[in-house]
Amino acid sequence: MEQRSTGLRAWMDRLNEAELPALAAVIQDLQRLSEADKSSVQQLAAVLLRDATLTSKVLRVGNSVYYNPSQESIRTISRAIVLIGFDSVRLISLSVCLIDSLLSKSPREQLRGLLARSFHAAVQARNIAGQRLPGRQEEVFIAALLHQIGELAFWGCGGEQADELAALLEQASVQPGQAVLDVLGVSFRQLTQELVKSWNLGDIASLAQSGAAQSDPAVRAVTLGTRISEAALQGWSSPAMAALVEQLARLLGISEDAALQQVLASADEAVEVATTFGASKLCDLIPSTDPELIQAQRQAQTVELLQPDLTILQQAAQDLALMVSDRADVGLVLDTALKGLHQGAGLERVMLAVLAEQQSCFRAKRVAGEGTQQWMEGFRLPAAQDSEVNVFGYALRHREAIWMGVPASYNLNELVTLPMRQMLGQGMFFIAPLMAGKREIGVLYADCRVSGRPLTQEQFAAFQRFTQLTGRCLEAISRRA
Repeated sequence: MEQRSTGLRAWMDRLNEAELPALAAVIQDLQRLSEADKSSVQQLAAVLLRDATLTSKVLRVGNSVYYNPSQESIRTISRAIVLIGFDSVRLISLSVCLIDSLLSKSPREQLRGLLARSFHAAVQARNIAGQRLPGRQEEVFIAALLHQIGELAFWGCGGEQADELAALLEQASVQPGQAVLDVLGVSFRQLTQELVKSWNLGDIASLAQSGAAQSDPAVRAVTLGTRISEAALQGWSSPAMAALVEQLARLLGISEDAALQQVLASADEAVEVATTFGASKLCDLIPSTDPELIQAQRQAQTVELLQPDLTILQQAAQDLALMVSDRADVGLVLDTALKGLHQGAGLERVMLAVLAEQQSCFRAKRVAGEGTQQWMEGFRLPAAQDSEVNVFGYALRHREAIWMGVPASYNLNELVTLPMRQMLGQGMFFIAPLMAGKREIGVLYADCRVSGRPLTQEQFAAFQRFTQLTGRCLEAISRRA
């Protein structure tokens, strides 16, 4: 039985010393090279020539139509650097080394899926950077490719613990993040951050992991490329993809149709890149851009529109009313409230955003609905104490339930800020303060932007009622505590 690894230090030691030392060494050597220095060409050749297999594979990729459309024969690394460029050879070397290290054994399903998404993300990010950051595309590609290197390394080298986690994640009731912590003793994000630091993967990769540098254009390209690759798994016509296409259009100053065409073309290119790098087994895991398939997805989404269910609505309201006097815990109260609003009232996306980080911002605490899971990590809005910088803060400070998008609330449109539109999209929504007595908890948010249908008076009445019932439950819990 293999020795069990627990905690960040143990996993770093295992990956660097037992499982991936060759990959770590090559990545570190490649990242240290500077294209500005003439000697770096010789250094790059020296790094690759240490491994004859790696050298031959880099030359094979360099001779492919994708990198060498003129088909001029490349027989040496030095010639490859001259013809296709230092950065391209460095990128090819790193990609081939990553594939060989992780796919050389019998790759498990989770690894193949994640590596396919990583290549897809890398191509999307590089093509975004190509319009905003000429000369930095390859650096962005590498940062996006290795954006989830901690999880990739685990699924490639986790052994029995990877089997254990895979079995856990198949259980519907399991929270993925908690399952990872239980099995590894560290989150995938922490493991990635440490590998980025240990392997010296560069400033862009490091900043992208921090999550606090989205103003940096290169980091934005990496983040957007990664999110597009994830949203594509929900369908090219999904709400999550629509929101990202809208972001891309604004970022590049193009129409949404043009942005979608770029996204689809990048997905096709990702398939070509994976094949070129010798990872054709990943191609089927990158979502197809076939027009007939996209149309079928759109039709399926239209058929499956969420409908209100009066039985669920009434039962959830009754349960909340009983919880005011019963000893229900906070989690059950919140789950019941969101179920009533989502499944009962037919509100397609629902979120509880709580005050966090010493009440300086709103963070997603509970979500329900298609495409909302990304809010759990990515949603963050400032919560100013002395002024309403957005409608979330306004609703909480004024203790007011608001139906945005109707004439009565037009005067508040300026409080729907650009970050809100980027995270939530555009259109009607409900928002209301959630209080536990006089204590501010956060706000409830709901919309029907999956289908684009208008909200109704009946839904707003249900939204107000559930906000009040939830607040009463939380007040009762706080009194008992």
